[in-house]
Amino acid sequence: MNQSKEPSRQIRILWTDDEIEVLKPHIIFLNSKGYLVDTCTNGNDALDLVRTNNYDLIFLDEHMPGLSGLETLAMIKQIRRDIPVIMITRSEEEAIMDAAIGSEIADYLIKPVKPAQIILAIRKNTEHRRLVTEKTTTDYLASFNQLGTRIATAGSINEWYDVYRKLVYWQTELRKSSDAGLREVLDAQILEANNSFSRFITASYLKWFGQASSDDKPLLSPSVLQQKVFPLLKAGKPLFFIVIDNLRYDQWRTISPLISEYYRIAGEDFYTSILPTATQYARNALFSGLMPATIKEKMPEYWIADDDEEGKNNYEDKLLGSHLGRLGLNIRWAYEKLLNNHEARRFNEKHRSYLNYDLVSLVYNSVDMLSHSRTEAEVMKELAADDEAYCSVTHSWFIHSPLNELLKSLAEAGLTVVLTTDHGNVRVKNPLKIVGDRSTSPNLRYKLGRNLAYNPREVFEIANPKSAGLPAPNISSKFIFATGNDYLVYQNNFNHYAAYYNDTIQHGGISLHEMICPLVTLEPLK
Repeated sequence: MNQSKEPSRQIRILWTDDEIEVLKPHIIFLNSKGYLVDTCTNGNDALDLVRTNNYDLIFLDEHMPGLSGLETLAMIKQIRRDIPVIMITRSEEEAIMDAAIGSEIADYLIKPVKPAQIILAIRKNTEHRRLVTEKTTTDYLASFNQLGTRIATAGSINEWYDVYRKLVYWQTELRKSSDAGLREVLDAQILEANNSFSRFITASYLKWFGQASSDDKPLLSPSVLQQKVFPLLKAGKPLFFIVIDNLRYDQWRTISPLISEYYRIAGEDFYTSILPTATQYARNALFSGLMPATIKEKMPEYWIADDDEEGKNNYEDKLLGSHLGRLGLNIRWAYEKLLNNHEARRFNEKHRSYLNYDLVSLVYNSVDMLSHSRTEAEVMKELAADDEAYCSVTHSWFIHSPLNELLKSLAEAGLTVVLTTDHGNVRVKNPLKIVGDRSTSPNLRYKLGRNLAYNPREVFEIANPKSAGLPAPNISSKFIFATGNDYLVYQNNFNHYAAYYNDTIQHGGISLHEMICPLVTLEPLK
């Protein structure tokens, strides 16, 4: 057993092979490249060295007397699970490779190994993060000015969809980087984009109503089912329409790799949520196919006012049924709202009884619960301290969620799924003072009231709610909407509530995250 003295900051490697003397030229070559290499000839010595030294990488021969390479590998993982192990073997037998990969090897090489292969394997497994950071930094900086130009010149909703897609792409890529400064640059660019997007919405939103044939009008909440879901209905094959309440596009991109293990993403589109980007308005419009003012006018029994304490989405099944009836769709359909994991698991237990339906609509409330608990629970504030952590929590939730289990089961049954949300949310940073009476709605991202006092340059005002398809409780009622990362706080006890809600996750207003909603069609891989 030969053990070298470790210089500072050198990458330290353990090479275990019963023919280590034959590999002497490789060891000398690695030393010349600045790597520190310890060697041994059997599994037992390798385990002793792993217990007493901090290695960055291990080369491990499969065919050794005594403990085999696979047996040694399993015991190394019990001592130090984090050390990457590269298996070296004379054989390409599938059973050996499967066993090694199942034991979580980092890589494998086939004898005789060449110096270039060794260097590549070392760099891939010990310098990966640095190399990824360097490439990501170079690529983002190369696109920074181009993306900035797109933000400054975007003049249509489709251009904003493209900007948002690219921003979320770079958010995902920079999570692989260790360059915190670069992430701060991207955060500043996202803030700039949100401010520009808010100006676009302020100038365009009211023009979208009453212009059904306008090329500039996006797909809005009331048109999603008719244009994107109902055309997929096929006789004898159920379609599942799943709405994850309060799901942002960056959260979707976080969980999509998990779903792609059993579903093919046949289409990843966007639609634009109506204002307010709140469940009462956006989701009722989604299921009914109508703007909120029309729901109140034609089906007043299904519309609950802002100041009413009753649940605002208690009639989505009735609204969906009315929607299907207006379009003459005589189908067998079902609707379920799953407010927590317990209800979702109960649905999973009986979901096969729905496979003879034409359309099954499900609403999952779990992500909405995450965003609200982020405001109210200290532990969630710590777990979801920023957008990256918030997406990470979403990823962890989904892995163990009943929704993941259901999607796997639906894929096995060969069923198509359309997955979307009713609106997103945004992390708020900047409080704005407003004055309102007791009847003013409590939401932090929008207000509905009669006697509102505010700075009109700081908000988007809709003085005539009917012009935006919104109900007005009184003739003098108006809506105002926060933009960017602003939030609306009453003047009374302003400092207390401004501090309490600062850096919380809210929805109802105007931002890329709130208004641009993912709309995904999933086709089973089977």
